[in-house]
Amino acid sequence: MAATATPLANGFANGFAHPADPNGTTGPQISIHGRKNSPETGHGRPRTQKKTQEESLLGSLCNSICDHQIGISVNLILLLLLTHNFLPRARRYSSKFLHLSYYNSDIGLYGCGTDDLFFVALWVVVFTGLRVFVMEYLLDPLARLGGIHSRKGLVRFKEQAWLVVYCTGSWSLGMYLMYNSEFWFNLRGLWEGWPFREISGLCKWYYLVQWGFWIQQIVVVNIEEKRKDYAQMFTHHIFTCSLLFLSYGYYHTRVGTIILCIMDIVDIVLPTAKLLKYLRYTTACDFMFGVFIVTWIVTRHVFFPMVLWSIYAHTPTAMPPGCYFADGTMVPSSAIQQYDALGGNEIWGNILRAYTDRTGPICWNPTIRYSFLGLLLALQLIIILWFVMIARIAINVLSGNAADDARSDDEGDDSEVEVDEENPRTTHSVSATKTSLDSAPLEQEVGVEGLTFARKGSPGVRGYRRSSNRNSGGRASGISIPGHGDRKELLGRIGCDKPT
Repeated sequence: MAATATPLANGFANGFAHPADPNGTTGPQISIHGRKNSPETGHGRPRTQKKTQEESLLGSLCNSICDHQIGISVNLILLLLLTHNFLPRARRYSSKFLHLSYYNSDIGLYGCGTDDLFFVALWVVVFTGLRVFVMEYLLDPLARLGGIHSRKGLVRFKEQAWLVVYCTGSWSLGMYLMYNSEFWFNLRGLWEGWPFREISGLCKWYYLVQWGFWIQQIVVVNIEEKRKDYAQMFTHHIFTCSLLFLSYGYYHTRVGTIILCIMDIVDIVLPTAKLLKYLRYTTACDFMFGVFIVTWIVTRHVFFPMVLWSIYAHTPTAMPPGCYFADGTMVPSSAIQQYDALGGNEIWGNILRAYTDRTGPICWNPTIRYSFLGLLLALQLIIILWFVMIARIAINVLSGNAADDARSDDEGDDSEVEVDEENPRTTHSVSATKTSLDSAPLEQEVGVEGLTFARKGSPGVRGYRRSSNRNSGGRASGISIPGHGDRKELLGRIGCDKPT
């Protein structure tokens, strides 16, 4: 039994997400899995049914989380509040989520420890729901008001605008903390008086909320549709969370705060330039891109190296190697026997002291010093490599081309799809006017028994359906037609793509 492709597309119109057809019709989402050298399996045999079922289950779970991020977050928070209010015996645990732990009423400061991880977990949940709420109910209308109506354009605008909203708040608070601290334009103040076992409530709240935000970013890149820069972003978020974890456990929140502020300012300026690009303010975009380059150079190639220099030059005198006790006394490294007995030469045992023994001695030694310095120098090397890419874009701008960020915006072969204001599920291609209306698609006979169907994942943004086809790394699949390895050629034959 065989059927032509165009009637088949109409027959399955109600059961599958459709990509936009440049000719003004809709067709089924196609995923090409050739029998020879299949990109899905890497071998000449089709994927096993068990593996398909496992991937479908994982994809369905991710899709469910994406589509209900606000509901999941609200329900978890309500469950926590109900437990805290109506189960008094559980308050010893629930209060750790709702309040900062280790408060010292004698001096009005807060200590650090494992109970703080509960507070971080709460903010991961809060940001999960808050991000989607702000994007969908505040930023989405703003983007439409600015003339953005394509699905891809709306998604990109909302993602970048959310970064601007969050980073503006976090950077402003971080700058306020630094301005009112002992280390405002005083790099030695980063180290004098270490270890900082107790800090102000606002400083602790800022640090833990930042930590929760970056953990939530790890969740985002894994549950939503994967982009071309998935590996880079995932690595960046892991690196950031690791630095927060280690610096908090080693009582180095001061240097952590200054590094966060150095990095956050760039995450305000660059997304702002992208927003201007999406709004088609080309001149303003290029100007903001120039501001971004200046900001990048000053913060990441001047201020950040100054912090690295301070670690190298100031810590030997401001933080003499030795073991420091909670009462302020110190055993110097020159007292070799006692120093070794206290674990002075250990690395991880000291770095994680706030999580293992928050009242015990904590030791500082040259090995730890050079380990931190080496990690931050590696980060500076990555920043330099990024700057090389930025410089290439700057050269293009000076040559008369518009500024464009080549790192992360390209999502593949997605077509710009207009959003129907009355019915978000109805789409049409913005490139339809560029295609001849009288160019009828060629028909290709396809055996129905050769078709397989799978769910298509959504990235968790309302009304969003991707029209790209990916051979690997995504959860997107629609109709699989064995025996065809050329996506463009096949889509042209059945009328789902521009004729070639």
